[in-house]
Amino acid sequence: MSKTWFITGASSGIGRIATERLLVRGDRVVATVRRVDALSELERAHGDRLTTLRLDLTDKAAVSSTIDDAFARAGRIDVVVSNAGYGLFGAAEEVTSEQIDRQIATNLMGPIELIRSAIPHLRRQGGGRIVQVSSEGGQIAYPNFSLYHATKWGVEGFIEAVAQEVRPFGIDFIIAEPGPTATNFGAGLDRASEMTVYDDTPAGAVRRAIADGSFVVRGDAARTVDAIIAAADMATPPFRLVLGGSAYEAITAALEKRLAEARGQRSVAYSADRDTSAVDA
Repeated sequence: MSKTWFITGASSGIGRIATERLLVRGDRVVATVRRVDALSELERAHGDRLTTLRLDLTDKAAVSSTIDDAFARAGRIDVVVSNAGYGLFGAAEEVTSEQIDRQIATNLMGPIELIRSAIPHLRRQGGGRIVQVSSEGGQIAYPNFSLYHATKWGVEGFIEAVAQEVRPFGIDFIIAEPGPTATNFGAGLDRASEMTVYDDTPAGAVRRAIADGSFVVRGDAARTVDAIIAAADMATPPFRLVLGGSAYEAITAALEKRLAEARGQRSVAYSADRDTSAVDA
């Protein structure tokens, strides 16, 4: 049975590939872009199975009205894919307040508003699925991406709570966590003005690795999309979908380190509890 999908950031990268894949298999897609002509070729090829809407995620009012418009046009949307976003690149001291505001507005507040706006529609139709395209950067961190990580860790925490709130309504979530993937992510980075004081630091090392091409990118964009679609088609998908060998290695190593550190603090943790015997006496 065909499905109807809503996808943000559909003009390029994962969003574009997903839109193409879904249309080819016969599904309907409501896709949002920032340029109204970005999907004109697909519109000609697939007719009314593709609806293109213009959306800037930083415009909160537009997010809500676009979701309303999408459901009004489609009638029912089975899967909402929150994909749009970009990276802010620079040490925390290097980035400007304006860059920080835009990063948070796009990568954190945008998805929050999108999800909040979609929930009433999904609830009224009896359920649905929301896919948040996050990153391995929602569980680990690289120097020079501190604000990007802040948004990804933030949106994952938001979804952790919201998923529990809306589960009784038949609404569930998938958080997709790709590692470095061959898309146009690097070309779309918002770069801070570099400070030479960071040249001989981990931030400088990452900067050089990206500049000279030695930063390893193992992920394949098309295979990543295929895995996301396959998970979204499952009756019971994983809550977090780790995508790519580098993401798997980095995330599992980070979780094992955190777990070992937490277990090493067991006695300290319990020592901070109230002495209930003294309270009850």
